[in-house]
Amino acid sequence: MRISVIGSGSSLAAGTEADAEDVGRLLGSRGHTVVCGGMGGIMEAVCRGATNAGGTTVGILPSDDLSAANPYVSTPIATGLGHARNVLVPMNGEAVIAIAGSGGTLSEMGFARVYDRPVAGLGSHDLPWVEPVETPTEAVEHVETACSSSRE
Repeated sequence: MRISVIGSGSSLAAGTEADAEDVGRLLGSRGHTVVCGGMGGIMEAVCRGATNAGGTTVGILPSDDLSAANPYVSTPIATGLGHARNVLVPMNGEAVIAIAGSGGTLSEMGFARVYDRPVAGLGSHDLPWVEPVETPTEAVEHVETACSSSRE
C-alpha cells in the first residue's frame, strides 16, 4: 500500500522525530510505500526510517526544484504549488498517518477526510475522523486494518 505520512516540516522534539522514523521503518519493512511532502522535519525522519528499512518513498514537493527533496526521497515530484500541494499528499496514499504538526498538517488532514482516507493521529490534531494512537506500531496497524477492512 501507499501510506501518506504528514507532519511538521520544521525542527522536531527528539521523541517526535524518533516516532516519525519508527513509523517509516515499520512502513518500509512491511512493504508499504511512504508518500509525504518530501521536505524536512517529520517528512525527512519518516523517509529516513523507510529508506533504512529498504522501503520506497515519494516526496510531493512544494517547489519546482527536484533537488529540494530530503536525501531519503526515492521519487521526488516537483509541483511548484507551494502549500496547495497539500491536497496531493493525502490523495496519493490509501491512508494517512499524521504525526504532530500545525496548520499545514491540519489542512492535509482535512483533505484526507475529503478523499475518505482513514487517518491515524500520533500526537496530532484531535478531529472526529482521526483515530488517536499512542505509538508508531499502533499508527501503522490502524491504517493497515482500516485499508484491509475497506477492501472486503
